[in-house]
Amino acid sequence: MLFVEDDDVIREATQLALERDGFLVTAAPDGLTGLERFRADRPDIALLDVMVPGLDGVSLCRRIRDESTVPVIMLSARADSIDVVLGLEAGADDYVTKPFDGAVLVARIRAVLRRFGHASGPGGRGSAPAPEEPDGGVLRFGDLEVDPEGMEVRKGGRQVALTPTEMRLLLEFSAAPGTVLSRDRLLERVWEYGWGGDTRVVDVHVQRLRGKIGQDRIETVRGFGYKLKG
Repeated sequence: MLFVEDDDVIREATQLALERDGFLVTAAPDGLTGLERFRADRPDIALLDVMVPGLDGVSLCRRIRDESTVPVIMLSARADSIDVVLGLEAGADDYVTKPFDGAVLVARIRAVLRRFGHASGPGGRGSAPAPEEPDGGVLRFGDLEVDPEGMEVRKGGRQVALTPTEMRLLLEFSAAPGTVLSRDRLLERVWEYGWGGDTRVVDVHVQRLRGKIGQDRIETVRGFGYKLKG
């Protein structure tokens, strides 16, 4: 795990707590050092504070996304700030508000890693069920093809690169095309913490997914949620 945090006390205390929970942590005090260590170590997950010197957390997240689909969690001291949305738009999978409870942070990290595992290969607890199709299980929605077993997506014959969270979100839609899925349901199914969750994370990821598979492929049903057009 890469952990980027400029506050020495928070960085050292959090690193010790995470290591006690079995994580191997590489810590960095600023964004540029964090990018160097990311490229050197290729961690399984990145935990980035928004406000770090040199290269801020949002910019660092963008740089990581240019190179990898590894899960990213942003840490923000201001839950109502634009920082949250900016981090998600930059490619983060989740965010945690500071100050945070150590147990909550660990739970969110493990939830994101489970999601990564589900989106990196077939099967696994929590994988979205998909209707059976005669052609190798590939689901087709116009020029969009979704392969739940191979975890691949193609649009117009070209492969679409999705992050693990985007893939899990698309699998939820693909399992029930034409059905309106509420933001709360998607939050609970994809992010696994529907309790007290912030549905902004759903809205931003839907927008990111639309940008990759087509703006008109997912319809907004105002007051209810979203649905995938069959």
